[in-house]
Amino acid sequence: MEPRILFVKPLADYRLRLDYESGETKIFDVTPYIRGKWFNELHDRAYFNAVRIIDDGDGIEWPHGQDLAPHELYELSVPLS
Repeated sequence: MEPRILFVKPLADYRLRLDYESGETKIFDVTPYIRGKWFNELHDRAYFNAVRIIDDGDGIEWPHGQDLAPHELYELSVPLS
């Protein structure tokens, strides 16, 4: 089970900063996901920036329901150096 997300911040180049309850800060690259139809709206920077935390830190989503699995966010992110 992944630690809960406490904070999400959209960054340049379609990346997200994720701060976890474990004290970890990671960077997740959303670029590979925005090529398909479901995530296409994320190309719009204003829409991408509307990301929010859901379910008391269990994940993130955008206004029209696009989301990423918590294990993907955690396992495929790189630690902030």
